[in-house]
Amino acid sequence: MTATITAFATSPDRGAGLARDMRLRWAFEEIGQPYDVRLVSFAEMKQPAHRALNPFGQIPTYEEGGLALFETGSIIMQIARSHPGLLPDEPNARARAITWMFAAVSTVEQPIVEYQNAKLLESNKSWAGERMPMVKDRIRDRFNALSAYLGDAEWIDGDFSAADIMLVHVMLRARSSGILEEYPNISAYIARAQARPAYQRAFAAQLAVATAAGTTQPA
Repeated sequence: MTATITAFATSPDRGAGLARDMRLRWAFEEIGQPYDVRLVSFAEMKQPAHRALNPFGQIPTYEEGGLALFETGSIIMQIARSHPGLLPDEPNARARAITWMFAAVSTVEQPIVEYQNAKLLESNKSWAGERMPMVKDRIRDRFNALSAYLGDAEWIDGDFSAADIMLVHVMLRARSSGILEEYPNISAYIARAQARPAYQRAFAAQLAVATAAGTTQPA
């Protein structure tokens, strides 16, 4: 049975590949499995039908058979359990990859989301100029540790895995801050991931939605 995911009908990222359905698209492309996409508007996301899939009224969601899930980490775990190729077979390596998946959303992503909220929702506040450097420094704290751990390794822990999908996409959301440029090994790590054919196919699929909606980002 083909899984169905939900995505923005008109994404705020305007085709930049930052909406979180990108993580699921990328995972499916890595394992070579087809998937269907149901596009939802912002209004539809808050309606009972969608809240039955995600109580918080967000995307993406995942449906397959009688199973409905939300939260990208959980969904990718389900995909990885159902298909080989996203998590290592060796038990300790598998446990480490899962740990990095949790770290991506619980440790690395939090200050990045804080930065995005400060930029989009608080930039007109009288105290915004004083707060933004502190917000960016919290991202640097995470990136300092991540950069030290990564070193010159190709991927975060052994072979490419779901952990890299989660980490790379989370860090891409910090791109507008300019902080990524301060970390050459992280930038190289992200570039390697973006060069993967599966990433490129997933990006093209998400971009096609924005193009069809006429909401692509300016060149």
